[in-house]
Amino acid sequence: MTDETTRALAASLFAELIVGEQLTSRLVTRSLPGGMQLSHFSVLNLLAHLNEERTPAQLAEAFHVRRSAMTNTLSRLEWAGQVHIRPDWDDARRKWVAISPAGRAARDAALAAFLPRLTAIVRDLGTSEVRRVLPVLRRLREHLEDAS
Repeated sequence: MTDETTRALAASLFAELIVGEQLTSRLVTRSLPGGMQLSHFSVLNLLAHLNEERTPAQLAEAFHVRRSAMTNTLSRLEWAGQVHIRPDWDDARRKWVAISPAGRAARDAALAAFLPRLTAIVRDLGTSEVRRVLPVLRRLREHLEDAS
């Protein structure tokens, strides 16, 4: 494969990723319950999946955002009663974040709102096709994480 062909392929991949991300964000954002933003759902979803506390720094790293951005998101989630933030009893400089029952309910409501639409897309594409592309997408994500 020539360098020109590789560059053209890279440009096409980039375009598909950007448009796909925008359309996916739009689909999910339109389905979120009142006042919830995609960043809020993402944090709640990770905390629900892990089912254990994380520090704000760990969450910022997981989402590849600055700590100040994560602090803002966590403040809004705490105000909404969707996370509990407690001090670290061994290190007063650190805090721990856990999903609250209200946060788990909000996350579940959000999933219930948009998951049927994503399930329909998987059905239309075919489960075997989606299974075949997932490993490639995971490797692509890993390369992007390494590059950032």
